[in-house]
Amino acid sequence: MGAEKFWNDPDQAKVILKERALLSGAIDRWRALYADVEECETLLDLALEADDEKSAEEARKLSEAVEAKLKKFTIEVMLDGDDDTCNAIVSVNAGAGGTEAQDWAEMLFRMYSRWIESKGFKLNLIDYQAGDEAGIKGVTFSVSGEYAFGYLKTESGVHRLVRISPFNANGKRHTSFASVFVYPEIDDTIHVDIDENDLRIDTFRASGAGGQHVNKTSSAIRITHAPTGIVVQCQQEKSQTRNKELAMKVLAARLYQLEKDKQKKKLQAMHDTKDEIAWGSQIRSYVLHPYQMAKDHRTHLEIGDVASVLDGRLDPFIEGALLSGAV
Repeated sequence: MGAEKFWNDPDQAKVILKERALLSGAIDRWRALYADVEECETLLDLALEADDEKSAEEARKLSEAVEAKLKKFTIEVMLDGDDDTCNAIVSVNAGAGGTEAQDWAEMLFRMYSRWIESKGFKLNLIDYQAGDEAGIKGVTFSVSGEYAFGYLKTESGVHRLVRISPFNANGKRHTSFASVFVYPEIDDTIHVDIDENDLRIDTFRASGAGGQHVNKTSSAIRITHAPTGIVVQCQQEKSQTRNKELAMKVLAARLYQLEKDKQKKKLQAMHDTKDEIAWGSQIRSYVLHPYQMAKDHRTHLEIGDVASVLDGRLDPFIEGALLSGAV
């Protein structure tokens, strides 16, 4: 930053400033942890020397707090991928199975909404397609927060639900599937070239709940990228222009992730000892009947309290996947 021509290229300067802020933050957190450990040691020495149970209990509580901070810091240090600091774009889609799968997709959307809320992140709805009878066919939303993509990238894959069907009068057990895709929301420092000639842009009337404007004007946008076949749409905003901006942002993120996946597959081909990570692989099962269990198939982590998981308790699975190198 002290270089004479540093500010001549504002875009590059922004990248360096962002990197500096992340590194400085990591160093500051490490120094704070080091100071906490020293304080624990001093407090414990004093407690042992004076045979003071109150000081020993205080040292124990402080050490537990430091351990929790250290675990969080360990995760953050591992989030060192090119896109881990980006915001995330998440798409949840119901699998085959009609109402059952659509209800499961809505349950997943609620689960992620609760997790996002618990982290203090911000959710912005981009596209919402209601189910025919219940649930949702699909939903796309952005998540803004520190390391949002770094955390949520662990959720990409197929999620499986086993339960007694609430839509079946005979009370039979049913298995439903839904897919989750997570992309980094690219910022101004990353440029994706999109040829306008490759795009087919359709407008249509937005569906679902909303004010009088929503269903009476063709404000919704659907963009098809011919070379890849990627289709994105946005119908949440009143303005057609704003819907197009959001749809283009989602398209850019998907094209960027597509290129990253191609690069990843090339690297995996070179290192055949490393298991391939496929977007379509089943990563987790949520069983509500005949027993209660949420199991991650990558890390083999099992949690018996499925209700808490579906209520947003995802940190054990996310941290387990990151620490095991499953993503």
